[in-house]
Amino acid sequence: MLTIYDIAKKAGVSAATVSKVLNGRTDVGKNTAQTVKRIIDELGYQPNSIARGLATKISKTVGVFFQDHLNTGLRHHFLQDILASFKDVIGENGYDLIFFANNHPENQAETFEARARNRNVDGLFLLSVPRTDPNLAGVAQSGIPCMSIDLDLIGPNANYLCSDNIGGAMMAVEHLIDKGHTKIAFISDIFVTKPGYDRLIGFRKAMEKHKLPIVEDWILPGDFSEKGGYLSTKQLLENNHLPTAIFCAGDMMAIGAMEAIRERGLKIGKDISLIGFDDVSLLKYVTPGLTTIRQKKEEMGQTAAKELLKLIHDPNYSASPITIETELVIRDTVADIRK
Repeated sequence: MLTIYDIAKKAGVSAATVSKVLNGRTDVGKNTAQTVKRIIDELGYQPNSIARGLATKISKTVGVFFQDHLNTGLRHHFLQDILASFKDVIGENGYDLIFFANNHPENQAETFEARARNRNVDGLFLLSVPRTDPNLAGVAQSGIPCMSIDLDLIGPNANYLCSDNIGGAMMAVEHLIDKGHTKIAFISDIFVTKPGYDRLIGFRKAMEKHKLPIVEDWILPGDFSEKGGYLSTKQLLENNHLPTAIFCAGDMMAIGAMEAIRERGLKIGKDISLIGFDDVSLLKYVTPGLTTIRQKKEEMGQTAAKELLKLIHDPNYSASPITIETELVIRDTVADIRK
């Protein structure tokens, strides 16, 4: 296997000089640098990126902890879109991604900080990691550049980004109110994630703003899954006193709610209205078209990547939490009952 010592011997210089040329150092004579580069090209030498990273303490890699409460991982309809746009920006800037697996006992016993240092990553991207994960301990204070989404992680060299979940939830409820609905149920979040909690706050604020009654029995927990939405809605529809509209904290729960509504013999968008949150790509296959609150997934991923690069390149960068606006997407599941 060809090494820098072979290059040094052929060029008649030290291994340290070859290393300086490979790392773009300017304290090497022009003729010497040209000779070393010519020999590298002639011999087809490829530097070991891992060894090079250990020497320079710059690996050009970003570590990704990507998980959710249901352990859907890369199959998650919302998170995969954010990750795709994040990857594009990171890649354009010469970085590779390292995905940390979470399903091995040894991995679960080691903190995020320890695993990041073991892999010598230049920064970390935490996507949908629960607040309660014990391995989060210390990562915000570690000094490792870190960017998270939907996790309010703040510390030296750490920042986070999220959608305007409170504003988006208020937008959803106010759209229902604009269409004449005053009896509104909410399928919430059993995991107490930041997005789920904020959407519940937004629901309550909008109802209180319009002086509408909040029926606590109509606020049911869900787990952001299709099955969770189905079970919660089925329970809701067993009551004699029914709402005219249901707001689901996530689109997958809204899809499950559709099934429960159909089983009850009710027509979606006529007998009972429905609105979701996320605007996942799967909705293009859902009938009737689900009215929802769109999270700007591509913008979220791109912004998170740009912010992380600032944290990596500038240790004095003063970061502050970033909020991305949401927007209402009107389709076919909200009836106008103003009559």
